[in-house]
Amino acid sequence: MQLPFGRRETKKGTDRPVMPVVAPDSVVAHDYAMRTQYHAKSGDGVRMSKQPFGPHQMPDVLNSLQASHVDLVEPLPSEYQQAAPRITSPTEAMQWINARYTLKPLTRHALYVFESVDAIDPAYETLAVCLLQGETEPTGLPRYDAILGGLISYWDESSGDLIVRPVVGWGGAGTRADIDRNAQRLLARLLAAILAAQGAVGLHSAERPVAVAGDKRDCPHCAFAAVDKRAAYCPKCGMRLTR
Repeated sequence: MQLPFGRRETKKGTDRPVMPVVAPDSVVAHDYAMRTQYHAKSGDGVRMSKQPFGPHQMPDVLNSLQASHVDLVEPLPSEYQQAAPRITSPTEAMQWINARYTLKPLTRHALYVFESVDAIDPAYETLAVCLLQGETEPTGLPRYDAILGGLISYWDESSGDLIVRPVVGWGGAGTRADIDRNAQRLLARLLAAILAAQGAVGLHSAERPVAVAGDKRDCPHCAFAAVDKRAAYCPKCGMRLTR
């Protein structure tokens, strides 16, 4: 309908339109919304003997579970320590893009999910990741109901042993009631595969222990005062330390 615009005279004698009054309930509103959810599950770690097992053996553990090629993503180099997939911080987001753009779409999406929910610390942890269940789109990205997962490892600063833990993740613009149950089942299978690997010693707490042996020094990044002199990474902030 045509809205009636009144006119009024100004001091100079010119007319200008007066804003009409429109009732809020008379306006037809077209709503737009998108709900995006990302989820991840991680289990307790398994202590591995460092002699027969290392991070590069993790893809072999996934041979019976993988539904796609397994990619091994090593910790970020020092020049990308501030990288994070947060669009609200352009500097960190640009570092993340520069550090991850060479990876395959599926691997890049898995890192985006895991880093967004803090399931992995890319500064000191190594990730072996693949598609565990579901399908991918023509672009190479997984569907929202596809489950990604793999193994995360880091070196225990106090003992020098490798700690390996399972992780699964999924999400996007969609939901399904059975995804959480399937993810829990896959997480159990991943943990069983780690325990069956050569070099597995036993279960280990998911919390990363603080190195306490030897001479101490301060972390140059967070000033943490209990960093072992042999440590490669700060137990508190994960900052790579120079020797």
